[in-house]
Amino acid sequence: MKTTTFSCLILGACALACDVPDTSDRNEGHDLVVADDDARDLCEMDDDTCIDDFAAEAGLQHGRCGVHPSEFEVAAMEADFLHRFAAGPSQQAEGARAAVPVWVHVIRSNTGAGDVTDNQIQQQITLLNSTYGPAGFSFALAGVDRTNNSTWYSMGQGSSAETQAKNALRKGGKETLNIYTGNLGGGLLGWATFPSSYNSSPKYDGVVVLNASFPGGNAVPYNLGMTGVHEVGHWMGLYHTFQGGCSKQGDLVSDTPPEKSAAFGCPEGRNTCPAAGVDPIHNFMDYTDDACMNNFTAGQAERMHGMMTTYR
Repeated sequence: MKTTTFSCLILGACALACDVPDTSDRNEGHDLVVADDDARDLCEMDDDTCIDDFAAEAGLQHGRCGVHPSEFEVAAMEADFLHRFAAGPSQQAEGARAAVPVWVHVIRSNTGAGDVTDNQIQQQITLLNSTYGPAGFSFALAGVDRTNNSTWYSMGQGSSAETQAKNALRKGGKETLNIYTGNLGGGLLGWATFPSSYNSSPKYDGVVVLNASFPGGNAVPYNLGMTGVHEVGHWMGLYHTFQGGCSKQGDLVSDTPPEKSAAFGCPEGRNTCPAAGVDPIHNFMDYTDDACMNNFTAGQAERMHGMMTTYR
């Protein structure tokens, strides 16, 4: 059973600060902060705490989402989170948090192919509000722009095209969610940046989503808008439910049962780890079909609130 909760973040970060070689590259983890030796040396632990299922991770590099931080990168992000959380929130929290402003940047080909309609965009915002509302968050559309650029339209994760598009189009500050659509390269449905990367790369902050995954798109069975929900989860600080496989710390949320690898389809009763609980296949941070996804846990909501208060 995983024991990491928001209320024992220091213990959780210590358990993650393994001396794991940094083998990532920009295409795999452009949304990650760079760690120094302090992240490796936060504490000592037994080897079992740092168990990774490398075979499972190898199969994730070409899945639904491009966000796959290494254990070293996770340890670095958690160390940064602890440091900033201890220093106090980035903003004074008085009453309910204001709705997250959302800018949607629809990138089309030079001929205008690949549009996402205003109705689809509004459906996506409605879906974000219905899925994140129970966790205490809301979203408000701040604006939509459309750009015809075939190079940006087929951007790959970590590519110069992605950098150029974001540098040209991004709006707002750290509190503003920017969503970019296109016919993405690499066979991915989307990717996102984590909250901790904003300070070092503010222009790069945001979520990239396959245009056909918006509600009413043709990316069956991923065309109900859950890719947007999933990627916003990363933008708000969540890892995949299968992060770390069956290790003790997993995704750093205590109430998501451990999961050895990503689930696809909707495999009811799937149970890939010896710890208690079947795999959380209905969680928005897994890889199952859109129609299979229906929840965040209370622990995930608590983590998102901590991340948003600290970074955004």
